[in-house]
Amino acid sequence: MPGTNHPGSALAAWCAAALLAGCASLGPQLPMEAADEVESESLAFGVRTLGATGEFELVSSVEVARRLQAARGDRPLSILALSSGGASGAFGAGALAGLTTSGTRPEFTVVTGVSSGALVAPFAFLGPSWDDKMTEIFTTGETDGLLQSRGLGAVFGSSVYSGEPLRRLIERYADDAMIAAIAAEAARGRLLLVATTDFNSGESVIWDLGSIALHGDKHAKPMIQTLLLASASVPGMLPPVTVTVRSQGKMRAETHVDGGVTMPFFIVPAPQDLPQEAAGAPQSTMVRVIIDGPLRNLPRRTHANAFSIFSRSLSAGLSHITRAQLESTVDAVRQRGISLEYAAIPASYPLRGAFDFGPDAQRSLFEFAASCAAADRFWIPAHAGSGERVSERLAAAGRPMCPADDSFMEHLAALKN
Repeated sequence: MPGTNHPGSALAAWCAAALLAGCASLGPQLPMEAADEVESESLAFGVRTLGATGEFELVSSVEVARRLQAARGDRPLSILALSSGGASGAFGAGALAGLTTSGTRPEFTVVTGVSSGALVAPFAFLGPSWDDKMTEIFTTGETDGLLQSRGLGAVFGSSVYSGEPLRRLIERYADDAMIAAIAAEAARGRLLLVATTDFNSGESVIWDLGSIALHGDKHAKPMIQTLLLASASVPGMLPPVTVTVRSQGKMRAETHVDGGVTMPFFIVPAPQDLPQEAAGAPQSTMVRVIIDGPLRNLPRRTHANAFSIFSRSLSAGLSHITRAQLESTVDAVRQRGISLEYAAIPASYPLRGAFDFGPDAQRSLFEFAASCAAADRFWIPAHAGSGERVSERLAAAGRPMCPADDSFMEHLAALKN
């Protein structure tokens, strides 16, 4: 059944993927920029922003910080980063709905998203009035069938699964109304950013979707839809996406894939460019990170077959990479005197697989995150932990463990103090 993980079908899919290695010379070549075009853009951390002229320019993190300061004046700066996570994007979406319920959801000045986090980012950016549509995606079976096998066609194509189901889902929700709403918020100085990976250069690319909505005219909607699709297209599983851009007077076609290939999440402006907080003064900047996955993996039995071993190894690797990124981010923002809160899926939560888009799994994860956020048991402050074994107390009481109850994540938050 599409959208549900079955050991046999999953193994068949990965066997097909393995065959691709032996057929590397088959299939058409992907679009590729010329060497001089690649070198024309600095590899420094920056944001691709569409100007009123219809051309993209690379705006540095320092300049982004300056523009934000000019737009917000004395108002607090609130940044939300949504991570990659495959089918676990339902966690971040549920958290937003729960924060709305509790009345604690702020208006985020900047929202960034990677992969599945990129798909949720527009809803986070647009606020509670869009919660119904977001909730519909994850609780009514809209994600069922996203992984549509291409069968033997995968051997001669660019992916195991077709990208069309995800494309149709994005087109259904990233409609004219959403693009107009994004443009209106961007005009107020707020930022909606998503990341892809340039497949040919292997570098991360950060896109300013608000500027595209503002200046893209009739091309805004298809461009934003294409970038959301590219950000969530896991290489080998979903086809790479061709993105056509105009920059420095030239049109060029680029190949982009999942932003999670190069970074699990990101903060803009870069932490070193955020305003320094004065000691003892009221906090003017808050950074929050929602990690759509666990930061550790509990011991569990693994079958002695290639797919199980690969899946387990991949999960462990992603957890460690995300944890390392989180630790470096916490350390960087602390140096600026800035507050940071984060949340991740507790290792004890029974995830059914990184790519289980079945309706039951999606609804359960969404409702879990929503209930934790509504009960004020979601965020973990990045400061010294209390040392209490909260998780053991909850387990003894028979209560479900929320992110804020997880002693491992509480300990992680205190590591650099």
